Amino acid sequence: MDGLPFWKMHGLGNDFVVLDARERPITVHPDQARRIADRHRGVGFDQLLVIEPTQTSGADVFMRILNADGTESGACGNGTRCVAALVMADTGADALVVETRGGLLECRTAPQGGVTVDMGPARLGWQDIPLAHEADTLHLPVSSGLLTDGVGVSMGNPHAVFFVPEAEKVQIDGVGPVLEHDPLF
Repeated sequence: MDGLPFWKMHGLGNDFVVLDARERPITVHPDQARRIADRHRGVGFDQLLVIEPTQTSGADVFMRILNADGTESGACGNGTRCVAALVMADTGADALVVETRGGLLECRTAPQGGVTVDMGPARLGWQDIPLAHEADTLHLPVSSGLLTDGVGVSMGNPHAVFFVPEAEKVQIDGVGPVLEHDPLF
């Protein structure tokens, strides 16, 4: 991986390392992803995005997504916007379709600048998220501090959404790992 060109990109608070494997295959093993993700000894990222050729009709590229722990993810809207911006700048296109494990995502240049992504409809079925067992996805039995009564949804990967009157009062640090390691997920 030494000497491999990459882009460091940011989208709405998420940060990404992007590798372009359209011309030359790149294999990233989970342990390599974890080392690159290390914010003290590596580059640091929320997700590593690998742009690859697609074999799917109607798609322009395939985007492989690796989380900081080395696991693969199905989709990421902010990451898709970053990859689409790179590919559109490279090809001159103003629209393209990015294939992910979570499905095909339509991307367009936004009138005000940037890129928009159609993530498709939210999936609310417990099997679609997926949860470990059947549960009411509109009232998840999980909590963290002030966050209770969450909603489970998949946009290609699992999300827990909490509605709060004042977001500024919620201590968000540490919520992700608590929910990520909850047996329901």
